[in-house]
Amino acid sequence: MQNLQNLSEYLAAHQLKVVTAESCTAGLVAATLGAVPGCGKWLDCSYVTYSPEAKNRILGVRFETIKRCNLTSEEVAAEMVEGALHISPANVALSNTGVAGPTDEGGISAGTVCFGWAFRQGDGIRTFTETKHFGGGRNAVRDAAADHAIMRIPALHAKMLAGEGEKKPV
Repeated sequence: MQNLQNLSEYLAAHQLKVVTAESCTAGLVAATLGAVPGCGKWLDCSYVTYSPEAKNRILGVRFETIKRCNLTSEEVAAEMVEGALHISPANVALSNTGVAGPTDEGGISAGTVCFGWAFRQGDGIRTFTETKHFGGGRNAVRDAAADHAIMRIPALHAKMLAGEGEKKPV
């Protein structure tokens, strides 16, 4: 909980407002953030978009991207996170999509999770993506993925401030 309290102080100090776009974790990121006292200062909202249709309808993920890259891909995570940032007044978004398990899906190993983070900066956004593999059962993967998504925010925010990350217009 101390790590979450430190994150809360970081978000408040940098005037960051968070939106999440979750698939694999099915709202666990938002629930974890929501457990922090005072989170209303920096947590805007969360979108749980499990199905491809919901990812398209709510976040604007293109079916072409899903077909070309697979649901568990950094490309889909990027479209999810950018879509969430576009439909929210937040200035930082995080997303995840993956295979929690217990079995592999479509040639993708159970435990594989793709993440996206996007930061609104001036007239554009900067996006970061990565893929991680977590061990353990389904819920262990979901817990680890939620923790990873949350705890990467400060490091990626620092990279954004340094001008790193793919920049796109708003």
